[in-house]
Amino acid sequence: MIEPNGKSEGHGSDAAAGRQASTDVAADVRAAAFGDAEAFERLYRAHVSRVFGLACRMAGSEHADELTQDVFVRVWEKLGTFRGEAAFSSWLYRLAINLIYSRLRAISTLRERETAGEIPLLRARARRDSIEIRLDFEVAIERLPDGARHVFVLHDIEGYKHREIAEMLEITTGTSKSQLHRARMILRRHLDS
Repeated sequence: MIEPNGKSEGHGSDAAAGRQASTDVAADVRAAAFGDAEAFERLYRAHVSRVFGLACRMAGSEHADELTQDVFVRVWEKLGTFRGEAAFSSWLYRLAINLIYSRLRAISTLRERETAGEIPLLRARARRDSIEIRLDFEVAIERLPDGARHVFVLHDIEGYKHREIAEMLEITTGTSKSQLHRARMILRRHLDS
């Protein structure tokens, strides 16, 4: 419907709502940076599910709660460094990826000791065959070897380019491409069997 001012009814109000939401986020970021706990809680509630999902996919559900909390503790500590050059959500997500990946390095060492060279996906396959259950894609991703899982999540799920992944994970672009190929091949073999 066209209003008397010539604008469509929904279009103008959607744009205004988007600007208002952006203004609200910016105000909450500024207030939280100065110690306003209520403003920080609003930021937390707006972004916690996306950070939790990333933590689940990158580190597995057993570590996701702790990692999500660690991310928001770090956000609280670093909020004063947010310069507003990018959207707050982009800054938060980059901080989350960096923190999760650094924590995964320590977790990876523990996993290597626990599995003593076994590929967890092969164990999952044997379990699936014995109980005859349908494969859950999230579980399959969790069981990928760490490097392959990290690149797969960042590239195929989160949409980052190999150049960005290489920078985040401190690897070469070729390694990123190789790990993505490895993840896809393992998942394909697992899903085809």
